[in-house]
Amino acid sequence: MAHGESHSSDSTPDAFPPGDLGRRVAMRREQLGLSREEVAERAGSAPGYVQYVEERQATPGIGFLLRLAQALETTVAELTGSTTELPPGIGRAGYHTELLELDPQECRRLLSTHGVGRIGVTTDDGPAILPVNYVVDGDRIAYRCAPNTLPATASDHPVAFEVDHIDEALSQGWSVLLAGTAATVTDPEASRRLDELAYTTPWAGGPRNVWMTITPTRMTGRRIRVLDSHAAPTGAGPRDPST
Repeated sequence: MAHGESHSSDSTPDAFPPGDLGRRVAMRREQLGLSREEVAERAGSAPGYVQYVEERQATPGIGFLLRLAQALETTVAELTGSTTELPPGIGRAGYHTELLELDPQECRRLLSTHGVGRIGVTTDDGPAILPVNYVVDGDRIAYRCAPNTLPATASDHPVAFEVDHIDEALSQGWSVLLAGTAATVTDPEASRRLDELAYTTPWAGGPRNVWMTITPTRMTGRRIRVLDSHAAPTGAGPRDPST
């Protein structure tokens, strides 16, 4: 086992709940399209230990966390959840960036099959933006809400819907914006089909059984790409696991 790959918590804070580190490591690895073997090679570790960190309640030392964070092109703070209560985008801009317009095909790919997006509605008190769990149903976006709530009042009105992702480690990201008309799903069979299609129940919980759909009339997207990333932090480089 490499230096720092102990199961002791003596050298690392325990501010993150057990198991959260592993879920963040696995999610970041999948975002980068890396195998455990590739991450282990980058971090000077063993694939079995990377698997242990992902699947068990591991508390590795700070030395391994530093190497793992660099292997995953992120920071120890991100992996341990130290930034979870902060708004996204707190890092500095990349040294050399470009703003790209995305075509509809790329926008649909980024929307994927489900996720959390933001719906923009107009109310008597002015505009409001609310996060919702969504699912992609063909060319439409669908989400669940409770009756007589702000997302439900969007029915038969023009709305905006936005999804984005920010890569804090590289100060880059993308956003997709849809505009269209919202509608309430009134057919019981269509609602049951959406229930089956949904990946999860709404994160907010409660009796949210009203399905709404958005049929886009306009879809645009943008991506910020960093051509020259930040310089690597001093002392965060890979170490010989035998030292």
